[in-house]
Amino acid sequence: MSVATIDPTARVADGAELGEDVVIGPWCQVGSRVRLGEGTRLDSMVKIDGWTEIGARCHFHHGAVVGTPPQDLKFRGGEARVTIGTDSVFREYSTVNRATGEGEETRIGSHCLIMSYAHVAHNCQLGDHVILANSVNLAGHVEVHEYAIIGGVTPVHQFVKVGAHSIIGGGSRVPMDVAPYVKAAGTPLRVFGLNRIGLERRGFSPEVREALRQVYRIFFRSHLLRDDALAKIRRELPPSPEIDAFIHFVERSERGISR
Repeated sequence: MSVATIDPTARVADGAELGEDVVIGPWCQVGSRVRLGEGTRLDSMVKIDGWTEIGARCHFHHGAVVGTPPQDLKFRGGEARVTIGTDSVFREYSTVNRATGEGEETRIGSHCLIMSYAHVAHNCQLGDHVILANSVNLAGHVEVHEYAIIGGVTPVHQFVKVGAHSIIGGGSRVPMDVAPYVKAAGTPLRVFGLNRIGLERRGFSPEVREALRQVYRIFFRSHLLRDDALAKIRRELPPSPEIDAFIHFVERSERGISR
């Protein structure tokens, strides 16, 4: 059994739980309610605080800060959490705030890449394999679904949902939901077709990609109202998990879909 390696200058509070082979580098701070999974690494000057649980083999680069109180005037303290899956990477000076309400959580999945200076605000929910490029700023309660990519220097408005396998170009502004499987960019944000390269790289079959191309054509290019477009998709295309996921995402949108 390998024990944690802790630099003499680091400060690990009593009560923190450290898995096997954890490495805590110079001048790091780990709070008393933190749990670090096996093989997780904190490089230097990393701060992990609050009710924060981190899975195995995550890597926090210099200056990353996780689990600090939310930037929310409604916050009154209490057990609000951050939960992070396995094998995720947090680059220099990225920040993750814990949730606002008692018993709530900010959640980040596994195999995510949070690049330098990116910010994940309170109550955000990120799926697996999400990439936030440099200086992406997620406001509170944002959802980013699995395999979505958000380009650098992009702010995302509160309560926005970013669909699975979508990609948003850098320097955009995201005030409305972004549907699954699409490319979007600009200010104001516009949709520019399917994320064809991403879908191909992730093993979507030609038949599924063609079905999603027809979904895109009906929903984004037919000039139908939302409900009429969804009805046409249901009527003309055979059901599939991918089409069902698209329809479900659109139906639960509260801020509206970027079109």
